Amino acid sequence: MADVAVVIPAGGVGTRLGRRTPKQFLALAGAPILLATVRYFTRHPRVAQIVVAAPASHLEQTRRVLARLRGAPTTVVVGGASRQESVGNALAEVPAGIDLVLVHDAVRPFITVGLIDAVLEAAATTGAAICALPIAETVKRVSGDVVTATLDRTELVAVQTPQAFRTDLLREAHEKARRDGITGTDDAMLVERLGHVVRVVPGLADNVKITTPADLRHARARVRS
Repeated sequence: MADVAVVIPAGGVGTRLGRRTPKQFLALAGAPILLATVRYFTRHPRVAQIVVAAPASHLEQTRRVLARLRGAPTTVVVGGASRQESVGNALAEVPAGIDLVLVHDAVRPFITVGLIDAVLEAAATTGAAICALPIAETVKRVSGDVVTATLDRTELVAVQTPQAFRTDLLREAHEKARRDGITGTDDAMLVERLGHVVRVVPGLADNVKITTPADLRHARARVRS
């Protein structure tokens, strides 16, 4: 049953990549990164709707790119000044009757159906779920150039997307954040502020977010191999 909507914030311009073209439109295996990312969701049997929040200056380009896809219908809306605002704008377009919302970064193109299913299954039980990886390196807290503490990495994880939430819960979390003037680093943080349990499932090492020139080089090397 198609009972899931996917929200993809793609409103950023990717300044860390040092390109004029927003990073979601850079080529990966001859197609824009955004297309490679969204394709996984258009083909998923549970996905009823996809909403992409794009930069205002690139709305038509985004629509042209996504018009190549078949499967679940895709809507393009104007993104916001922040990732959180872009998710909020897209969330407003999620149709009635949708039980769960997946939020996924536009520039994580190496998602898998298995990871999507795992996050959805966990969220169906608890109302909120993320995927994450253990941290292998030692993590220290610093002030300026001085170490102030070494943290227990056994209690720390590196969080990825997709993240999945009960639709009404995510809307409540975003509304409260707006009222309180809070900007979260991810959607799970906003849900945590409600006191709601967020379940964690294992992420994937290959599920990288393309943020830097090195990330882009590695991603292109991967698809060529």
